[in-house]
Amino acid sequence: MKRTLLAAALLGTFAIAHAADLGSDNLSITGFGTLAAAKSNTEDARYTRSNQREGTAGTTTIGLDSNLGLQATYKFSDKLSATTQILSRKSTGDSFTTELAWAFVKYQVNDDVAVRVGRVVMPTFLISDYQNVGYANTMMRPPTELYGSNFLENIDGADVSWQHSVGETNFTAQAVAGVVRGKAYTAQDKSVERFQSPHAAFAFTAERGPVLLRVAHVRGKLTIDAKDLNMLADAVSHAGFGQFASDFSMREKKVISFTSVGLMADWNNIVVQSEYGIRRGVDKMFLADADAWYTMAGYRFGKVLPYYAHGSFKSKPSVDIPAGLANIPALYGAMSGILAPTGQKSDTIGVRWDFAKSAALKVQVDRIKPGVKNALLSDVTPAGVGKNVTVVAAGVDFVF
Repeated sequence: MKRTLLAAALLGTFAIAHAADLGSDNLSITGFGTLAAAKSNTEDARYTRSNQREGTAGTTTIGLDSNLGLQATYKFSDKLSATTQILSRKSTGDSFTTELAWAFVKYQVNDDVAVRVGRVVMPTFLISDYQNVGYANTMMRPPTELYGSNFLENIDGADVSWQHSVGETNFTAQAVAGVVRGKAYTAQDKSVERFQSPHAAFAFTAERGPVLLRVAHVRGKLTIDAKDLNMLADAVSHAGFGQFASDFSMREKKVISFTSVGLMADWNNIVVQSEYGIRRGVDKMFLADADAWYTMAGYRFGKVLPYYAHGSFKSKPSVDIPAGLANIPALYGAMSGILAPTGQKSDTIGVRWDFAKSAALKVQVDRIKPGVKNALLSDVTPAGVGKNVTVVAAGVDFVF
């Protein structure tokens, strides 16, 4: 599969490199980006996007929301094309890095069916295909309550999509299978680990007029090789709780699933977007089961769109601590802290102003209300435990 991905990337690169020589309309190059600054009101907790390391903790940063992407597509024929997209942003490291977000060859079998081979975005969420394109989204960023529940974005493999219209309703079904590769940032020990995980996903979309409904299911075998958590599992095993240590650890592949349903509508200047997601460990693991959702509503006044959103995240452990571990207070306390149920809520107000044909200014304020374990916040000091965090952000989204 690595060779297939490389071939897809090379096809896209070839098209860009020889654009001047090709002299045709077969090549299209587009781009997008966000230049934004954000600041939270406290140094006692760190607010980040999904699988992000730096975020903001009382300092002004451009790394929370800023990114830059470039995409090239070359049509070899009416049926065959190649696409490559690169994306620069801050993720698991402290600096901006550039990654290969898309790299696939597409074959249009007929009017309804298409096949892609290479790297594609997994259809996990309502806006998965364009979640990094700020201009295509109403809000500054996808709500972390839901989008932080599943940080896996890309998959190297193959997908088949089917599109068909029945009356005024357009239906789309997509199935994808392959291997997810990337880096995972573990806040517990501030480590970054590479992972490789076989995954499969299915999504179904129905669109009628201004309303779109989408259902998706993702399932795979995930490994998270976090050093501190592994040491804790080893200590528990040496204390005589081998089965619990095996259930807790994710050094070996554990089966996990994620299901989401989303609704989007843009009707008579009313804009509504909502999603609900369920993460479940089919196997027992330290990664908790979680339920998350958000609802966003706004009203468009000409080129100005004010909006409000509310998000919620709740988790509970998928593995139970054996009663006998209470006889070892240090290990019991450590496990109780990691496996405690947790939750987070947020309220967001913002405004989007489409001041130019291909650019929009956004200002957004998020009020994060953490529950036990401070949920999706990281680097929480004793003074910051249980305290609300406010994040103010402003930026310009653009496409070209």
